[in-house]
Amino acid sequence: MKNALGSVDSVLLLGGRSEIGLAIVDRLVRDGARRVVLAVRTLAAVPGADDGAENAVGPHDPAQEAAARLRELGAEATLIDFDATRPETHGQVIDAAVKLAGDLDVIVAAFGVLGDQAAYEADPVSAAASVAVNLGGHVSAGLFAARRLREQGHGTLVVLSSVAGVRARRANFVYGAAKAGLDGFAQGLGDALHGSGARVMVVRPGFVIGRMTKGMPPAPMSTIPAQVAEDVVKGLRSGAETVWSPPKLRPVFTLMRILPRPLWRRLPR
Repeated sequence: MKNALGSVDSVLLLGGRSEIGLAIVDRLVRDGARRVVLAVRTLAAVPGADDGAENAVGPHDPAQEAAARLRELGAEATLIDFDATRPETHGQVIDAAVKLAGDLDVIVAAFGVLGDQAAYEADPVSAAASVAVNLGGHVSAGLFAARRLREQGHGTLVVLSSVAGVRARRANFVYGAAKAGLDGFAQGLGDALHGSGARVMVVRPGFVIGRMTKGMPPAPMSTIPAQVAEDVVKGLRSGAETVWSPPKLRPVFTLMRILPRPLWRRLPR
């Protein structure tokens, strides 16, 4: 449950190496959260994963370092196993987090794979595998998370979507299609939870400068993980259903969504 001041007390991060996810958790801990569970993948399997899946847990693992930093801030931080590609285990992950932290005030779903469009077109099997993580993994984990929040009668599932899902561009349409599906799933799940005391908040960041986009030229109105975290915390406080980061992306993509396709195709790759 939330603490006496009404602040978030317990947090589960699915994708415990995600820069954005860890920035959100760090911000919540600085605001008073005291029980944190970082769910991470310990074996290399999906290159380019936002939760750093290419790095096995070790002394310099981002999740281990984050847990140590969170403990220094006064939180109880624990790591557990989580594999987005094994939906049959996702219920066990939620159960394990509950045993460690009790009722979960916030569950952040921050795992995903960016990948490369040209590589996906050259290897369609890898494209399907990325969609299985970016959409299928979230469907399973999200439904298990929602079941727990509904049973509690409170809590927020924060789903990291993307502006790439608002309208898929030819430059990254495999990733964009998966994010479009995730965005629709998260909105539907939020509607299904309405009246239960639990809710879903969809987060749509723009281009985020960080490990996942290293080597890529920043897009207009780019942001950083810390700013996304700030926008997410503001959304949690206000009870928002959708958070755009930065907020000025909302009117921009409202217009881009209705651009005629001939103009849309001419956008820079």
